[in-house]
Amino acid sequence: MAVPVPVPELTPLTPGATRVLDAASRLFYERGIHAVGVDTIAETAGVTKKTLYDRFGSKEALVVSYLQHRDALWRAHVARHLDRTPEPGIDRVLAVFDAAITWSDKYSPKGCSAINARAEISDGHDGHPVFPEVSRQKSWLLGLFLELCHEAGIADAGLMSKAMMLLYEGAIVTVGMETFAEPFVVARTLARTTLEQDRR
Repeated sequence: MAVPVPVPELTPLTPGATRVLDAASRLFYERGIHAVGVDTIAETAGVTKKTLYDRFGSKEALVVSYLQHRDALWRAHVARHLDRTPEPGIDRVLAVFDAAITWSDKYSPKGCSAINARAEISDGHDGHPVFPEVSRQKSWLLGLFLELCHEAGIADAGLMSKAMMLLYEGAIVTVGMETFAEPFVVARTLARTTLEQDRR
């Protein structure tokens, strides 16, 4: 039996903080982080700038909260899909792609929020808090693929998990770029072919 995937719990927020985070999440994703100022967020949330800063401290901290909130929702979505395929094997690895298929149209039509946020900061070595948060999220997904490939009995689970990650990341970027339709369906098909070849 496969080990359940842990899902991080979201820190409870005050009603005002919830309105700020909801507004910021929508605006950051739709318009970009640099394009949205705290005045716009506060006005959209129906709070004062003082409330925003009292609850989150800074715009940078609010950005990190936005990314963490979306990540927690995504992980819970993945966990539900994995729960439907409890036995180790190829189908359990593919469940991550199934989760992405049902998630991307509604929640990520402009691609990955973490990748988009990463694109708006510098090289990641200037101490900006966004980079370690994005890195943490991507490391988690790679670690999940590694665990699922190990469970599935893949001969070189390390290499296969990286292949799955590349297919996933290529698909989520393609979603944002709208290069062709249903990139996660294509990625899932290629993932299945790659995983099945390992079994031959």
